[in-house]
Amino acid sequence: MIVPQFWAEARLHQARSKERKQITVRRFGWSNTSQADAEAMAHERVKAAFDNVISGVKLNRHEPKVPYNGAEGIPIREEVLQRHGDIVITRNAYGAQCLNTPDILFADIDFKNGPGCRAILLHGAILFASALALAVWLQSIKTGLVAGLLVLLLAYPLTELTHRILLTLRGGPERHARQQIASFIGHHPDWHLRLYRTPAGFRVLVMHRNFDPKDPQVLEFFRALGTDPIYVAMCLNQHCFRARVSPKPWRIGIKRHLKPRPGVWPVKPEHLENRAAWIRDYEMQANEFSSCAFVEALGSPAVHPKAEAVRNLHDHLSQALSGRSLA
Repeated sequence: MIVPQFWAEARLHQARSKERKQITVRRFGWSNTSQADAEAMAHERVKAAFDNVISGVKLNRHEPKVPYNGAEGIPIREEVLQRHGDIVITRNAYGAQCLNTPDILFADIDFKNGPGCRAILLHGAILFASALALAVWLQSIKTGLVAGLLVLLLAYPLTELTHRILLTLRGGPERHARQQIASFIGHHPDWHLRLYRTPAGFRVLVMHRNFDPKDPQVLEFFRALGTDPIYVAMCLNQHCFRARVSPKPWRIGIKRHLKPRPGVWPVKPEHLENRAAWIRDYEMQANEFSSCAFVEALGSPAVHPKAEAVRNLHDHLSQALSGRSLA
């Protein structure tokens, strides 16, 4: 996990001519030491990329200006608010504070109110096979076409209906998520999990040891709990785990967006005053809410010292023990 303090972007351009096509390449540089080091790195990276493009290597000409879930190899591009050793608190693109840690495992579980893509494809395949069988039995191409059209129209609603029936039989999405967590801890009694309620689901913090994000046990844990796939991808891309520790602005009545959008750090000096004013309003209102609420501890009582440090910081910043409204 890398969360740089300083950022720069360098550009190299080749003008169009009779012998050459126009080429523009941009690359970022970053540093925790100085802006000059970030600029030096940007120039070094853009020169290497430009030379490769000129020589015929297929590379992306630009790197996306995204704060967190960007291209592989680009560090987290967010404003650094606090550093506690290798635990870093940043402000994300929409203004909320996030805790980033390279080795203490968090998992976000959003309650699934809709069917997944696999279920839709499975229902569609079954319906299509049924339509094809009907067309062959009746020896009618027209019937097959009509049945095929019905497959397109009915695949999603039938899948959604089946999904809702199954969720109801399991006691609803929240109970189903709790069952998945209980099942995991039943098979892994040596694990220590802290369970938190979030506005959209659950958050789980693993307390008994630290983990590399690419550890196979981490991926098994994510799959067993039905972790949000976007969160899983972010963990793998950025080699870290992450938890939002302040409310989402629109959940606490703030309709204005953090500008400029997207809120990628750093921002130009002329935008800093407006950004600071937005943050003052946000922080004042955010203090009245919690981003999650502690529910219970499960499994082993074992506690890793680093996990305890992360737990203490997380619970303080998120106000998980305050009893305040979730946002």
